[in-house]
Formats: sequence, structure tokens, C-alpha cells
Amino acid sequence: MNRRPHPDPDSRPAQAGDLGRAADTASADTALREPPPPLEANDQLVTAVITAGWAIALVVLLLVRSSIPPGQRWWIWTAVAGLVLGFFGLLYVPYLKRARARAAQRHSRSDTGDPQP
Repeated sequence: MNRRPHPDPDSRPAQAGDLGRAADTASADTALREPPPPLEANDQLVTAVITAGWAIALVVLLLVRSSIPPGQRWWIWTAVAGLVLGFFGLLYVPYLKRARARAAQRHSRSDTGDPQP
């Protein structure tokens, strides 16, 4: 027989129906604020750092490959895949930034009514 006492209703885990009640009390107690602007990062630098991390991982794995059990050597190929995808990212990020800039320029021209070239 289970003799655990019933938990306090305020300490029970949240359920799907509780979401609306929490939002109602939160909106009544606090004023809404504008969301902060998105953080901008140097995408090429981030990609380069991550790619360098995969390169370091690959070098370490190659140095200790004799002590890695044969069933775990797939980690070497994981590091190779990360390095290859990182190099692809280094090539793709500038293209993506240029394409986004062109799209934003076209969008701003269409909003102002200027003819598009």
C-alpha cells in the first residue's frame, strides 16, 4: 500500500493545462518588454574555431589510434567528417552572407518603390 502523502498543489510538476494559468499570472504581474535584438557574431570566426576544434580532435585521435579499441575507431571518421564540414562552412558562410545582403537590398528597394536593376 502506498502511504505517500498527496503533494502540495503548488509543488506538483507542471502539466499541459498549467501553461495558460502561468502566463495569465505573469502578464498580470509584469509589464511586457520588447524582446532584445538578436546577437550578431562573426560567422566565419565561429566556423573557423569549430573547424580548428575538429582538426585538433583528429590529430589527437590519430596520435592515440593504437590505443583506441577497434570498435571505437569510428571517432576518427567523426573528426574527419567534422573537419570536412567545417571547411565547407568556411567556404559557404561568405556566399550565404552575400546572398542575404542581396536579398535585403532587393527587399528594401521594393519597399521604397525604387526600380530594381
